[in-house]
Amino acid sequence: MSWLASRWDRLSGPARIGGVDLARGLAVLGMFAAHLLWITEPFDPADPSTWIAVVQGRSSILFATLAGVSIGLMTGGRMPLPAARMITARRRLAVRAGLLWVLGILLIATGVPVYVILPAYALMFLLALPLTSLPARVLLPLAGGLAVVMPFVQILLDALPFWSTPAGYPVSLAIGWHYPFTTWIAFVVAGIGVARAGVTRWRVQVWLVVAGTALAVIGYGAGAVSGSAPEAEAASYLGALWTARAHSTGLLEVIGTGGFAIAVLGACLLLCRTVLVWVVLPLRAVGAMPLTAYTLQLLVWAAIAGAVLDRVGDLTGFRGLQPFWPLTIGTVVVCTAWALLVGRGPLETILDGASRFAVPEGPRAAMRPVPRR
Repeated sequence: MSWLASRWDRLSGPARIGGVDLARGLAVLGMFAAHLLWITEPFDPADPSTWIAVVQGRSSILFATLAGVSIGLMTGGRMPLPAARMITARRRLAVRAGLLWVLGILLIATGVPVYVILPAYALMFLLALPLTSLPARVLLPLAGGLAVVMPFVQILLDALPFWSTPAGYPVSLAIGWHYPFTTWIAFVVAGIGVARAGVTRWRVQVWLVVAGTALAVIGYGAGAVSGSAPEAEAASYLGALWTARAHSTGLLEVIGTGGFAIAVLGACLLLCRTVLVWVVLPLRAVGAMPLTAYTLQLLVWAAIAGAVLDRVGDLTGFRGLQPFWPLTIGTVVVCTAWALLVGRGPLETILDGASRFAVPEGPRAAMRPVPRR
């Protein structure tokens, strides 16, 4: 196999799941839009002028759900790894979590005015480790239970006096509390469950679209019918619970947006069964190196803002430069070229190499075949 063909095979061959990469690519670019565009109106399916608001909250929850899918695939896919290999995989995931947390703190230190998701991502990786040996028939009901129960608890956690103390804000940044792991772990568990159900199976992919759409209709429909509003959220416990507003972590948002994420994943997997898999190759390239794409965006943002504006944290000034399309197109081009000419993303390579160096394969585990991703 030629050198270029090997890179092509790495992106489009049997070792990768194109639909998962496509969903990741959409999640990353959706977060770009949420960061860089002025979005003032809530999403209304009946009003095309509000459609860009679909990225608010939904992109990051899709990202978290796909984190669970990745964990599930790395720990065996449909069948959990044998005990010896599972121990190795869990330790490597713990190393990755530590490195993601450090990278997240470094990105926060740049002063870019966004809530960096990586610290929460790292904590959710750690919380998921004890669950990686469970089958889909346990994980999916568990995810559903967490999605229903934890929003009731989250309101109380968000109201703790600690968040108003001098230490509250830095701690919230350090643990990514804008994406509270206490509730968002439900999305990660759902993702692991999807991987265990067999994310490459046609029946599972159809089920994801159907079940995800049903959950989205229930969550968003209940919010629309009941007329939940930000004023009601601030007025009472029930108001804070019964909302589908983006980033509210209300019960209706968790159900609706969790369903949306599952449906998008299923749709991406089904689309990549068609000839359109080649049309969306640039988006799949972004999704094959999501950490690199996400980090690159924030570093370029910090560099441009530092050179052009009075301060890096000037969100209004930076958005006024209309950076979305240049950064998005540049990211897609760079990721596609890198995937085809080099291979794996640079940060993905570093994380994988560091975790393998920190946790070498045991001699007995190394003799067993590696499961398909």
